[in-house]
Order: sequence, then structure tokens, then C-alpha cells
Amino acid sequence: MWDRSWRPQALRKTESIDESPRGFERLSLSGSGPLSPFSCEIIEPMKLEEVSDWIDIISDLKSWGEVPDPDILESVTISEDIRGPIGILIGEEVWIAEFLPWGADSLMRKRIEMAQKYCDVPCGGFSWMDSDVILIRRKNHQDINFNDLLFDALTSDDKEGTIEILIQSGKKLGSFHSNIEAGRVTPYDPKRWNSRIAKMEENLRARSIWRAPYSRYSDCMLSIGDIRFNHISENSIKISRPRLSDALMRPDCEFPAIRDLASLVHDLSRLHYSSRSKMDIVDLRRTLIESWRESAPGRWSSESVFYTHRGGLAIWEYEQCLMDVLEASSNQSGPPQPALGLIEYVPSFQKKMFNNRTIGALSIMSAFFGLTTLYASYPLTLDEITVPGFCIVASMALMAVYRRMSPAPEVPFNRLD
Repeated sequence: MWDRSWRPQALRKTESIDESPRGFERLSLSGSGPLSPFSCEIIEPMKLEEVSDWIDIISDLKSWGEVPDPDILESVTISEDIRGPIGILIGEEVWIAEFLPWGADSLMRKRIEMAQKYCDVPCGGFSWMDSDVILIRRKNHQDINFNDLLFDALTSDDKEGTIEILIQSGKKLGSFHSNIEAGRVTPYDPKRWNSRIAKMEENLRARSIWRAPYSRYSDCMLSIGDIRFNHISENSIKISRPRLSDALMRPDCEFPAIRDLASLVHDLSRLHYSSRSKMDIVDLRRTLIESWRESAPGRWSSESVFYTHRGGLAIWEYEQCLMDVLEASSNQSGPPQPALGLIEYVPSFQKKMFNNRTIGALSIMSAFFGLTTLYASYPLTLDEITVPGFCIVASMALMAVYRRMSPAPEVPFNRLD
């Protein structure tokens, strides 16, 4: 049985006028009052109790990859999780049908194709009007994911066990990025990234505002999008369905690898908060980040990409916090922690970085004075070199200090001194 708990509970439901495939219902969900900026379209199966219901559901759909033969199915059942309905199809073997109530991005199949040798990916699916609506997996032996193991280690303050899980997780994610590096890479997209964050801040009426120039090495690639420790096991990473925030704030751009890392780092913060662990979160985050950098492509994990004055990991973790608040608001489920607590420290975090710019400005002024003096005094005598030379050296020293003042990626917003 299912009660559609994955729907955003605080949004009004109305039937959509758009066409839907046979066996499905299309709904428009929208908020009112403070939630008026919130809206999304969803498509869901009307029922799945008998094999005949499954046959009806797929009758208008186009299959791809490996899917079960409906003629040899013996029974079907339906359940759900926070990402939508799940059908269990039983015949000669057991299949899992993961419905996509808010669809998936256009790169889902490309991501599956590139990752099938390294990840737990769907073996097929069904689409309608070129949009995927169902992903199919074979029900095989499932390895224990790292979420419960990590939570238990954090709860018992087992530092050795926690560190081992974080190292494995970071390396697996970095290896995934290395393996798909050749798949699809496009230039970084700061304008759309900033626009997306601005839209979320506007919809949430956030008191924080953050824009960043980003590093030019933050290439767009086949990112996972939302990765958590329950997607990682000893043998693979599971490519999962999109989260609710992707329906409420549909991505109109591609993202860099560091965004996947930010998703996993933020999930660590969630588990650390809920477990009430006494272990230092900074040390744990550092372990996860460094293990990812060991196996990720050098360009995507460079110091330039992590440079917080240009966005770094911090702005992507800020986006993760905003998405948590977006989902909680649409469900009226109360303040999501630690996301809301971290966002409250963003203004002071930004103020610290703004104050750092004084040093950067002095570096630029010193370099400008030195270079213009050299130009104006040309040809130079030995005595005339002293002052501009000192200015240039001072500029280099000040810039080095400015870069060292950039907040370290492992330090969360609420821990910046």
C-alpha cells in the first residue's frame, strides 16, 4: 500500500489540463500565501495492484534497455519512498520499477550509459514523449549501504570506523568522476548557477544573498546531482532518482563535480547532527574531502576550484541547505536541521570574506602603483627601481596572505572563527 507521502503536502492539488499516458494521472501542485512561489507538475500511476494494471500503465510508453516481459509476470505490488512510487514486479525474476513523478533531466540515460560499469544503475526504463517516467532495475543482492553504518559509528563515537567509511566514500565518488571525465564536459556556467541560487533565495524570502564568480576549472559534467551515504555501498554507487527540490526548482543548467561532493559533505553534516556525535565535524569533513581529491580528476579538484573567495565548496553546500529548506517548506515539516542553522551563519561568513578583500585590494593597489611608477620612470636608474620594486614585492606578499585567508573547505559556516 502507499499513501503518496512523497508529495509536497503543503501544496494544493489540482488536475492538470496537460495530456498524460494511459494508467497515469497528471497533477499540478501549487502553494498559496507564503508558499505562492512554489509549484510543480507531477505524474503518477493511478493504481498498481494487479498485473493488468502494469500492462495498462506501460501501454502508451516506449521501452528502452532491459525491461520485464509483462506476459510472464505473476504478481505486482506497490510501495514508495521520499522520491516517489516503487513497483515490485515478480515473475521468473524480480524487477523494481522506480516511477519518476517529476521526471528526470535529459542527461539521465547518458549518465546511466557512462556509469554502468562502475555504478548500480537501472537496466532499462519507459519513456513518454521523450521523457523518462519509469526506471527499471533487477532486484539483486543488495550490499549494505554506508548510511546506517556511518550513523552507528557516529552515534557510538567510533572514530576509526567513521574515518574508514568516509575514506571509502570519498574515494568511490572521486573514482566515479574520474571514470566519466571523458563522457561529457562543457564550460562552467556561473551566470546560470548564480541565477538558480538567486531564484531559490527569492522563493524562500531568504535573508542571505550569495553570488560567486566560480573557478573556470569548475567544468560542467555528468554529475550525479544528489548523492548520499545511502547511495554508496562497498561495491558501488547507486544512481538514484531526482529529489523533490528538482521538481520545485527544476535545474536549467549542468553542474560541476564539486557539487556532488558538496551533496555528500552536507549529508555527513545531517548524519552528524542527527546522531549527536561528539566527534569534530571539521576533522570528519576534511577526511571526506581529501579522500575525494585523491581519486578525482586533478582539474576538478584543484585549489582553484576549492578557493572559497570564488565560491569553492562553500557556495555549493549553501545550495544544498537551500534545497533542504525548499523541500521542508513545501511539506510544512518544520525547520530542517542542520541546513537552517548553517544558513543563519552565512551572512557572518560572507562578512568575514568581505573583510578579507581589504587585503586583496591593497595588493592590487600596490601592484598598480609599482607598475605605473616603473612605466613613468623608464628608462630606470638603480635608485628609481627601489620604490616600485618594493611595491611589487609587497603586492605579491599581500596576495599570498589574502589567499591564505580564504576559509578552508572543511570548515562549516557555523565554525568560522
